[in-house]
Amino acid sequence: MARATARADGDPKTVMRTALGWVLFKKFLHIHHTAEDVALWPVMRAALAGRPDELALLDAMEAEHAAIQPLLDAVDATVADRNSRPDVLGGLTDALAGVLRGHLKHEEDEALAVIDATITPEQWQAVVDQHNRLGADDMPRMLSWVLEDASAYGIEAMLSSAPPSARALYRSEWQPAYAALDLWHERSAW
Repeated sequence: MARATARADGDPKTVMRTALGWVLFKKFLHIHHTAEDVALWPVMRAALAGRPDELALLDAMEAEHAAIQPLLDAVDATVADRNSRPDVLGGLTDALAGVLRGHLKHEEDEALAVIDATITPEQWQAVVDQHNRLGADDMPRMLSWVLEDASAYGIEAMLSSAPPSARALYRSEWQPAYAALDLWHERSAW
Protein backbone atom coordinates (compact mmCIF):
# COMPACT_ATOMS: atom_id res chain seq x y z
CA MET A 1 0.00 0.00 0.00
CA ALA A 2 2.78 2.43 0.90
CA ARG A 3 4.64 1.51 -2.29
CA ALA A 4 1.50 2.09 -4.37
CA THR A 5 1.02 5.58 -2.96
CA ALA A 6 4.70 6.48 -3.37
CA ARG A 7 4.88 5.52 -7.06
CA ALA A 8 6.02 8.23 -9.43
CA ASP A 9 3.87 6.98 -12.31
CA GLY A 10 0.17 7.79 -12.34
CA ASP A 11 -1.94 9.38 -9.64
CA PRO A 12 -1.62 7.44 -6.37
CA LYS A 13 -5.19 8.39 -5.48
CA THR A 14 -6.44 6.73 -8.66
CA VAL A 15 -4.31 3.69 -7.96
CA MET A 16 -5.71 3.39 -4.42
CA ARG A 17 -9.27 4.09 -5.58
CA THR A 18 -9.11 1.26 -8.12
CA ALA A 19 -6.58 -1.18 -6.60
CA LEU A 20 -7.90 -4.58 -5.68
CA GLY A 21 -5.14 -4.80 -3.06
CA TRP A 22 -6.63 -1.88 -1.09
CA VAL A 23 -10.12 -3.40 -1.23
CA LEU A 24 -8.88 -6.80 -0.07
CA PHE A 25 -6.65 -5.29 2.60
CA LYS A 26 -9.56 -3.39 4.18
CA LYS A 27 -11.88 -6.36 3.90
CA PHE A 28 -9.47 -8.89 5.42
CA LEU A 29 -8.40 -6.51 8.20
CA HIS A 30 -12.06 -5.89 9.06
CA ILE A 31 -12.72 -9.64 9.17
CA HIS A 32 -9.70 -10.25 11.43
CA HIS A 33 -10.55 -7.45 13.87
CA THR A 34 -14.26 -8.27 13.93
CA ALA A 35 -13.54 -11.92 14.73
CA GLU A 36 -11.31 -10.81 17.61
CA ASP A 37 -13.82 -8.21 18.84
CA VAL A 38 -16.77 -10.62 18.68
CA ALA A 39 -15.34 -14.02 19.57
CA LEU A 40 -11.99 -13.49 21.31
CA TRP A 41 -11.82 -10.42 23.53
CA PRO A 42 -15.16 -11.01 25.33
CA VAL A 43 -14.20 -14.62 26.16
CA MET A 44 -10.82 -13.46 27.38
CA ARG A 45 -12.34 -10.66 29.48
CA ALA A 46 -14.50 -13.20 31.27
CA ALA A 47 -11.58 -15.56 31.84
CA LEU A 48 -9.27 -12.78 33.01
CA ALA A 49 -11.68 -11.12 35.44
CA GLY A 50 -9.73 -9.86 38.44
CA ARG A 51 -6.41 -9.78 36.56
CA PRO A 52 -5.83 -6.07 35.90
CA ASP A 53 -2.56 -6.41 33.97
CA GLU A 54 -4.03 -8.80 31.42
CA LEU A 55 -7.25 -6.77 31.21
CA ALA A 56 -5.15 -3.67 30.51
CA LEU A 57 -3.55 -5.56 27.63
CA LEU A 58 -7.01 -6.31 26.21
CA ASP A 59 -7.94 -2.65 26.62
CA ALA A 60 -4.80 -1.73 24.68
CA MET A 61 -5.65 -4.20 21.90
CA GLU A 62 -9.14 -2.73 21.58
CA ALA A 63 -7.78 0.84 21.64
CA GLU A 64 -5.33 -0.08 18.87
CA HIS A 65 -8.18 -1.51 16.80
CA ALA A 66 -10.11 1.73 17.34
CA ALA A 67 -7.12 3.81 16.18
CA ILE A 68 -6.89 1.93 12.88
CA GLN A 69 -10.38 2.60 11.52
CA PRO A 70 -10.06 6.40 11.45
CA LEU A 71 -6.86 6.04 9.43
CA LEU A 72 -8.58 3.72 6.94
CA ASP A 73 -11.42 6.23 6.67
CA ALA A 74 -8.96 9.10 6.22
CA VAL A 75 -7.19 7.24 3.40
CA ASP A 76 -10.53 6.62 1.68
CA ALA A 77 -11.59 10.25 2.14
CA THR A 78 -8.27 11.50 0.75
CA VAL A 79 -8.49 9.13 -2.19
CA ALA A 80 -12.02 10.39 -2.93
CA ASP A 81 -11.02 14.08 -2.63
CA ARG A 82 -9.89 15.22 -6.06
CA ASN A 83 -8.21 18.26 -4.50
CA SER A 84 -6.03 16.42 -1.99
CA ARG A 85 -2.31 16.32 -2.63
CA PRO A 86 -0.39 13.04 -3.09
CA ASP A 87 1.81 13.83 -0.08
CA VAL A 88 -1.28 13.82 2.15
CA LEU A 89 -2.13 10.32 0.97
CA GLY A 90 1.48 9.24 1.41
CA GLY A 91 1.53 10.57 4.96
CA LEU A 92 -1.71 8.79 5.82
CA THR A 93 -0.55 5.48 4.40
CA ASP A 94 2.73 5.83 6.31
CA ALA A 95 0.79 6.56 9.50
CA LEU A 96 -1.51 3.59 8.88
CA ALA A 97 1.43 1.28 8.22
CA GLY A 98 3.10 2.47 11.43
CA VAL A 99 0.00 1.96 13.55
CA LEU A 100 -0.61 -1.48 12.06
CA ARG A 101 3.01 -2.57 12.53
CA GLY A 102 2.90 -1.40 16.13
CA HIS A 103 -0.38 -3.18 16.77
CA LEU A 104 0.76 -6.44 15.18
CA LYS A 105 4.04 -6.36 17.08
CA HIS A 106 2.20 -5.70 20.34
CA GLU A 107 -0.23 -8.51 19.56
CA GLU A 108 2.58 -10.93 18.70
CA ASP A 109 4.91 -9.90 21.54
CA GLU A 110 2.35 -9.81 24.35
CA ALA A 111 -1.23 -10.71 23.45
CA LEU A 112 -0.58 -14.10 21.82
CA ALA A 113 1.05 -15.47 24.97
CA VAL A 114 -1.93 -14.35 27.06
CA ILE A 115 -4.34 -15.78 24.49
CA ASP A 116 -2.49 -19.11 24.48
CA ALA A 117 -2.54 -19.26 28.29
CA THR A 118 -6.18 -18.24 28.60
CA ILE A 119 -8.50 -19.74 26.03
CA THR A 120 -9.26 -23.36 25.40
CA PRO A 121 -8.89 -25.04 22.00
CA GLU A 122 -12.68 -24.99 21.71
CA GLN A 123 -12.78 -21.24 22.36
CA TRP A 124 -10.02 -20.69 19.82
CA GLN A 125 -12.00 -22.75 17.32
CA ALA A 126 -14.94 -20.40 17.89
CA VAL A 127 -12.69 -17.48 16.91
CA VAL A 128 -11.55 -19.35 13.79
CA ASP A 129 -15.16 -20.23 12.96
CA GLN A 130 -16.22 -16.57 13.34
CA HIS A 131 -13.33 -15.51 11.11
CA ASN A 132 -14.27 -18.13 8.52
CA ARG A 133 -17.96 -17.13 8.57
CA LEU A 134 -17.07 -13.48 8.00
CA GLY A 135 -14.69 -14.34 5.16
CA ALA A 136 -16.56 -17.27 3.65
CA ASP A 137 -17.33 -15.49 0.39
CA ASP A 138 -13.65 -14.84 -0.29
CA MET A 139 -11.82 -17.61 1.59
CA PRO A 140 -9.62 -18.72 -1.35
CA ARG A 141 -8.22 -15.20 -1.78
CA MET A 142 -7.98 -14.59 1.96
CA LEU A 143 -5.98 -17.76 2.56
CA SER A 144 -3.72 -16.98 -0.39
CA TRP A 145 -3.27 -13.41 0.89
CA VAL A 146 -2.34 -14.63 4.39
CA LEU A 147 0.17 -17.11 2.97
CA GLU A 148 1.56 -14.79 0.27
CA ASP A 149 4.97 -14.24 1.86
CA ALA A 150 5.03 -17.32 4.09
CA SER A 151 7.84 -19.83 3.95
CA ALA A 152 7.18 -23.34 2.64
CA TYR A 153 7.25 -24.51 6.28
CA GLY A 154 4.74 -21.81 7.28
CA ILE A 155 2.42 -22.73 4.42
CA GLU A 156 2.54 -26.40 5.36
CA ALA A 157 1.93 -25.60 9.03
CA MET A 158 -1.07 -23.43 8.16
CA LEU A 159 -2.54 -25.95 5.74
CA SER A 160 -1.91 -28.98 7.98
CA SER A 161 -5.28 -28.63 9.71
CA ALA A 162 -7.20 -28.08 6.48
CA PRO A 163 -8.96 -30.97 4.78
CA PRO A 164 -6.93 -32.62 2.01
CA SER A 165 -9.35 -31.28 -0.61
CA ALA A 166 -8.77 -27.68 0.57
CA ARG A 167 -5.00 -28.18 0.53
CA ALA A 168 -5.22 -29.49 -3.02
CA LEU A 169 -7.46 -26.59 -4.11
CA TYR A 170 -5.06 -24.09 -2.53
CA ARG A 171 -2.14 -25.50 -4.51
CA SER A 172 -3.90 -26.12 -7.81
CA GLU A 173 -6.38 -23.24 -8.04
CA TRP A 174 -6.52 -20.69 -5.21
CA GLN A 175 -2.86 -19.70 -4.93
CA PRO A 176 -2.23 -19.61 -8.71
CA ALA A 177 -5.37 -17.47 -9.23
CA TYR A 178 -4.27 -15.12 -6.44
CA ALA A 179 -0.72 -14.89 -7.80
CA ALA A 180 -2.13 -13.84 -11.17
CA LEU A 181 -3.99 -10.87 -9.66
CA ASP A 182 -2.58 -7.40 -10.26
CA LEU A 183 -3.28 -6.08 -6.76
CA TRP A 184 -1.63 -2.66 -6.76
CA HIS A 185 -2.00 -1.15 -10.19
CA GLU A 186 -4.64 1.18 -11.54
CA ARG A 187 -7.49 -0.63 -13.21
CA SER A 188 -10.96 0.24 -14.34
CA ALA A 189 -12.52 -3.02 -13.17
CA TRP A 190 -11.52 -6.33 -11.66
